[in-house]
Amino acid sequence: MPENIRSLIVIVVIATTFFVLSSRYLTTVSEPADFTRRRNIWLGLTFVAFLGHSFWIYTVIAILLLIYANRRESNPPALFFFLLFVLPVATVDIPGIGPINYLFELSHQRILALFVLFPVYLSLKRQSDIIPFGRTGADKALFAYLLLTAILCLRDTSLTNSLRQAFYLVIDVFLPYFVISRSLKDMKVFRDALLSLVVAIMIVAALAVIEFLKHWLLYASLMDVLKLDGMTGYLGRDGMLRANVTAGQAIALGYLMVVGLGLYLFIQSYIQRNFIRRLGMLLLAAGLITPLSRGPWIGAAVLIVIFIVTGRYAARRLMILALILSFTLPLLSVLPGGERVINLLPFIGTTEKGNIDYREQLITNSMIVIKRNLWFGSVDFLKTPEMEAMRQGQGIIDIVNNYIQVALATGLVGLVFFVSFFALTLASIYGTMRSISDRDSEEYLLGRSLLATLVAILFIIFTVANITIIPIVYWSVAGMGAAYTQMVRNIVVRI
Repeated sequence: MPENIRSLIVIVVIATTFFVLSSRYLTTVSEPADFTRRRNIWLGLTFVAFLGHSFWIYTVIAILLLIYANRRESNPPALFFFLLFVLPVATVDIPGIGPINYLFELSHQRILALFVLFPVYLSLKRQSDIIPFGRTGADKALFAYLLLTAILCLRDTSLTNSLRQAFYLVIDVFLPYFVISRSLKDMKVFRDALLSLVVAIMIVAALAVIEFLKHWLLYASLMDVLKLDGMTGYLGRDGMLRANVTAGQAIALGYLMVVGLGLYLFIQSYIQRNFIRRLGMLLLAAGLITPLSRGPWIGAAVLIVIFIVTGRYAARRLMILALILSFTLPLLSVLPGGERVINLLPFIGTTEKGNIDYREQLITNSMIVIKRNLWFGSVDFLKTPEMEAMRQGQGIIDIVNNYIQVALATGLVGLVFFVSFFALTLASIYGTMRSISDRDSEEYLLGRSLLATLVAILFIIFTVANITIIPIVYWSVAGMGAAYTQMVRNIVVRI
């Protein structure tokens, strides 16, 4: 049996089992008809991807299914989230005409943006109660960052490529942020959207466990069948496979699991049975372990601390957490296999310690390059001697730091705009939370969840490049933060 067929069988069985076991709990938040339609589209797209043997066949059928679904969808951002991780982030060139080699690179995620989010954008533009883009501080910082990036693309490149890069900024950054930040207007819609994203991440978590245990990347054969590029191959750590699923890279998978954990802290309040609630958390925790990525593990710890600090009895709960950790590490050292686990842990472990040294050297060398083009960066920073010294055995220079990557490409000005956008979003979420008098309300709990998740994201991207699903997820979560602020303000005004 071909490997892609075996992968399809495993993926469909795992996903269907998850849908069947969880549907009675999920439909208490989402409308049953919407959930059923999203589930069927998820399964349909998966079948087409594995059996179509062509990304163009997949594209045509996906567009038809999305048009059908979007016309009946009550919450398009929820549909977007539900289907976001059906395929890895991998692209194919749309052929150009005449002197234009290709129009732009198309991916599953861009198909979703164009045929789910773009129609919503056109609809939102016609609504008088929608805040125009650019009115909030975060909007202004994002606009400044996008405009600067688009202008800097004109350096040492063709006009067609500059237009192409500007188009990517619109569909990859602006469109998810704007549509999500303006569409989620009340708690019912918010709950549905968050649940859809958590469900999509949970499916990935379940598949990650299979990859980890079976030492088998389920989507690797699909990339070969569709002739797509954009996913790393088999990578191990301490004799174990680092799972990928559709995140494309192990560290991106760990990052995704942290986001799922953060949002699940809100969603779990709607699950009545304690056993099912804990089972969901256990699934996401297992998914976090499978990529064996230490940056996301620290990010998960940051998330938990922020969530505790913003809740009731913070000091007592932090003390309990510290006590648990103080007993866990000594216990691990005496248990069979415990030393192996400790060696994988950040800071205290010894497995692949060279990765930490590489990141430290990257910061040192990058600072030298950044100072040469301090304000607006450069397009050829990878050709500098300092960056060439960072070239690894695989022949690549891995800029494993999102902030460094932004500073190298757009300089200090671009980095200030980038950081300001997230800082203003965080400040807005926190300020909105403080305006809520009832600390037991679902609005306050939602704020805690979003704040902790976004802080964890901003920590993790210090350890990873701007790759695969990482940017689209953080722009989307930031959009939810902006939507949360406006939603709570509208509730206060109505009261």
